[in-house]
Amino acid sequence: MPEALRDETAARSLPDRRFFLRALGSGLLVVLTADENTAAQESGHHHRVDSEDLPQNVSAWLHIGPDGSITAYTGKAEVGQNIRTSLAQAVADELRCSPSAVNLVMADTARTPWDMGTFGSRTTPTMAPQLRKRASTARELLIGAAAQKWSVDGHGLSVANGCVKNPATGTTARFGELTSRIDWVKSVGQGGLVTSPAKWQVAGKSLAKVNAREIVSGKHRYTSDIERGAMLYGRVLRPPSFGAKLESLDAAAAQHMPGVAVIRDGDFAGVTAPDEHIAQKALESLKANWEENSGEPSVSARDVFAYLKQHPAEASDSWGHNSTARGSIKEGLQAAQKTLKATYTVDYIAHVPLEPRAAVAEWNGSGLTVWTGTQRPFGVRSELAQAFAIPEGQVRVIVPDTGGAYGGKHTGECAIEAARLAKAAGKPVKLIWTREEEFTWAYFRPGGLIEITSGASKDGVLTAWEFHNFNSGPSGIEAPYEVANQIIEYHPAKSPLRQGSYRGLAATANHFARESHMDEVAAALGMDPLEFRLKNLKNPRICAVLQAATDSFGWRKTEARHGHGFGLACGTEKGSYFACCAEISVSATREVRMERVVQAFECGAIVNPKHLENQVEGAIAMGIGGALFETIDFANRRILNPRLSSYRLPRFSDMPKIEIILLDRKDLPSAGAGETPIMGIAPAIGNAIYNAAGVRVRSMPMLPALAKA
Repeated sequence: MPEALRDETAARSLPDRRFFLRALGSGLLVVLTADENTAAQESGHHHRVDSEDLPQNVSAWLHIGPDGSITAYTGKAEVGQNIRTSLAQAVADELRCSPSAVNLVMADTARTPWDMGTFGSRTTPTMAPQLRKRASTARELLIGAAAQKWSVDGHGLSVANGCVKNPATGTTARFGELTSRIDWVKSVGQGGLVTSPAKWQVAGKSLAKVNAREIVSGKHRYTSDIERGAMLYGRVLRPPSFGAKLESLDAAAAQHMPGVAVIRDGDFAGVTAPDEHIAQKALESLKANWEENSGEPSVSARDVFAYLKQHPAEASDSWGHNSTARGSIKEGLQAAQKTLKATYTVDYIAHVPLEPRAAVAEWNGSGLTVWTGTQRPFGVRSELAQAFAIPEGQVRVIVPDTGGAYGGKHTGECAIEAARLAKAAGKPVKLIWTREEEFTWAYFRPGGLIEITSGASKDGVLTAWEFHNFNSGPSGIEAPYEVANQIIEYHPAKSPLRQGSYRGLAATANHFARESHMDEVAAALGMDPLEFRLKNLKNPRICAVLQAATDSFGWRKTEARHGHGFGLACGTEKGSYFACCAEISVSATREVRMERVVQAFECGAIVNPKHLENQVEGAIAMGIGGALFETIDFANRRILNPRLSSYRLPRFSDMPKIEIILLDRKDLPSAGAGETPIMGIAPAIGNAIYNAAGVRVRSMPMLPALAKA
């Protein structure tokens, strides 16, 4: 075994050889060593990662059993983005088999390799190549074993349908027949005979979701479906406002209910009961006195942007300052024939996953197993170990395929609560957050204030660009436009609400401000928005998506008329490129109707075209909510709209006709596509509103501001 796998960190991350022999039986096991340099931070949410948690070698494995069964292991989680299918395609491509022959074990800290988490659109560009490398190594080892068995040169052998074949003689050997001939541990370096995108046979095709039938038939089990023997149901007592302290608790009524236990530990209090109905009744019977925090300033949704600008955060509490400076803004503005200054805002919004947080916790002596929906199973394992002061080796986190996350399920608060209740009750406990708890106690997409000052020559060349983002984050903050004189800076702020990652992170806010401002400059110059953008772009990939989207949309043939308008936006983030065109209508009462959206998208070589199209369409639908009406209303340390009846989400009636254009670049590595497609819809809508009604809306959501305009 390589020395890198013998150090303390690797020992924590990988089961040992005896474990594999017991668990898997004889067979071929391929261990991959590879560098993982992915940053561990996301907008508004800092994942604390120590050096020992980020080994130089992040190991993964693949097992081929004596019966020919193929099992791949990954610490990534399936949270609705369909990576279970795309990763199976990667393995199947290299082993020259059907993806249905590949069983993928995901996000189980006792069975899968350590993984930083499922975020940042990193699965396709980082995990898929790792799986490909080990699968291609397995293929070559199988060929070598067959060549040895038949005493022939392996270069003439081929692999297909779970067999190695000698075309010269027609002789075949199943994978399972060959595994015993191979040293079952094999180290794989950075190289590897990986199939190029141009030669993909399984990837690159629109395959159906691996377990789609189980999901639509109700057979698939989410966290909330997990059942354990003698399991109880839990509920947690929530304070009336953020920061409140529990002074006293009268639990007499609940304690008289059959099978009910009341747990209190400081400010934490909850109940367990034989079923959910009794648990809820017991919770409602608790009489609590709270000391509400009056020492901190109370910020409301109406004054939050001034607060964010006036209250910078310490670098240790956030990402720290992120800045770019080139040339001289003063000289750039002096050289401009047109200058413009504008301020843009984005509200805090909620993730609203289809599946609220849920966890089932079970203690076995000092060992703890938790089933929960999270993007970071190993991160949640660390949180649980720290919360209960036990070694991480005594904690197992299992992530069933989860009903949505969108960046909102990084943390393990629900898992910790379930484990606290289970420890006190001495039995397994299931805890499912209500929708109101999800709205109130989960973290939000950060609100933010963005200030832009720009200058341009009369022929449409940008001469100055100054961009300041307060609080919402630095993702996507760099402009794709060529500007000689620029300052771009992110300013961390003390947020009055708990905030963290969201689909696309802060890139949605930064693209909204930047692409809205580009239209404003184009209007001031009297230039067509497309012409103005192309004048300041040199990147051929972003120009290609702009051309594809506007050609299909018929941009040069559109003419604005009262109440009907068109807008566009473009951008790049995480190695992907998009251009979005929107057609909207605005009624006399300032109601906006989405008519049509055309979006071109390019993310290198496409793994599953239909899957990618679904991702882009879903991102557009989700982005419409944040663009037009989603907002968290808060005051006096309380969320004022913590339920779906008061929090507006996109509805079927809000959906426009959507056309997706995918640019497949087989000459480029695949990039992730779960986040970038959301970034263009908001500025495209805002620019279309101006085109239709002559009103420039600089805040998200736009409908409240449009109504007041």
